[in-house]
Amino acid sequence: MSTVPARTRKGEWLESWDPENEQTWDRSLAWRTLWITTFCLTLAFVAWFLPSAIIPKLNALGYEFTRNQLYWMAAMPGLAAGLLRLVWMVLPPILGTRKMVSLTSLLLIASTLGWGVRVQSPTAPYWELMVLAFLAGIGGGAFSGFMPSTSYFFPRRLQGTALGVQAGLGNFGVSLVQLLTPYLIAISALAVFGGSQQMTVPGGEPQTVWYQNAAFVWIPLMVVGAVLAWTLLRSVPITANVRQQFDIFSNLDTWLMTLLYIMTFGTFSGLAAQFGLLMANLYGSGNADIVEGSGATATVLVAGYAVPDVVKYVFLGPLVGAGARVLFSPLTDRMGGARWTLISGIGLIASIAYTIPALTPDTSSAATLEAGFDQFLYGMIAIFLFSGIGNASTFKQMPMIFERRQAGGVIGWTAAIAAFGPFFFGIGVTTLGPVPFYAIGIAWAMMCVGITWWRYARPGAPKPS
Repeated sequence: MSTVPARTRKGEWLESWDPENEQTWDRSLAWRTLWITTFCLTLAFVAWFLPSAIIPKLNALGYEFTRNQLYWMAAMPGLAAGLLRLVWMVLPPILGTRKMVSLTSLLLIASTLGWGVRVQSPTAPYWELMVLAFLAGIGGGAFSGFMPSTSYFFPRRLQGTALGVQAGLGNFGVSLVQLLTPYLIAISALAVFGGSQQMTVPGGEPQTVWYQNAAFVWIPLMVVGAVLAWTLLRSVPITANVRQQFDIFSNLDTWLMTLLYIMTFGTFSGLAAQFGLLMANLYGSGNADIVEGSGATATVLVAGYAVPDVVKYVFLGPLVGAGARVLFSPLTDRMGGARWTLISGIGLIASIAYTIPALTPDTSSAATLEAGFDQFLYGMIAIFLFSGIGNASTFKQMPMIFERRQAGGVIGWTAAIAAFGPFFFGIGVTTLGPVPFYAIGIAWAMMCVGITWWRYARPGAPKPS
């Protein structure tokens, strides 16, 4: 047996690459690939969810959009990501990891730059902001290319950890952009391009902000990511043209794992995109009826209750979900993914049921409204927690269920469909209302628990994983 490490040909494509052979596997290259692609994936999620940090404040910056228009705008990156993931899922064997990650990182700049320009003056037509929201979906589309290509570099025994770390840290991009935006927009020194804006909140005096910072600060990092990828990454040759990659659709487990990943990542991405708007409309300034005081000391009240500033809470859910994906990934390697997917589904059923009563705020008194908000917040965080656990466990299952070439395609496909989460969540909340839509979520999770138990988790299951 040859003990010569994998070599490169033409400076990019690897040869003699077999991660399952410990004697020839280039561990340092695999982990370098993981960290660089994870850095770029985090920036991709920043670009994808940047609109979710900006859209709730558009009217405060001078735009005059209706509540439904804002929901649809926040849903658009999800629609785009789902469609674009169908493209990115077939790119790893065609472009290779190096070209795909480099070019994708540069493409992220388009929507990020556009949002930075258009928040500076409330003059953009609705259709233009919808186009920018769609282009932000490139960041979501990248996931279905980055994850399969990374899986090529690791042996099966480490794929749960590697993919969990990459997806989890990538998911932190959601919290990162939502957490840092309120601070970035207040730092005038960062506003190298453009001037200040006046942001008006209910009952308060206009606040001077530099909202373009929320977008522009990420562009140099995207350039750095592209350069790192181009200079340090390599590509694994996978023999699979586009037609061959679609043979995954004749496999029953492709469709079953798609249902499970909709339950987990579809929930995570959908709630992450709409969390701020939903909280604002239920318990924030969108539901305000009284303003006490005036000027800078004004307090927005609902039934005597000072409503929370959603900006202080909106990052918590995605942070918990992303953290769970990272922390539970090593456990899925040790204990198997199916068991944790089962726990994820049961936890989602319980946490969604706990949250539903809080989706109809009781405005009879300040006490009942405050209690409702606490229940809403804790329930939502629990939903994010269990969806994050399921994100880790399903990505452990897929490399165990499918052979290597198919596993990459299935990971890309399931991720593509689940990326529609923000779009369907926006439609569901807008057309059905929060309560019926969350009830559908319980039914979906119950179905997934049944599938997981029968197909993957029970003793003697056909596909233990």
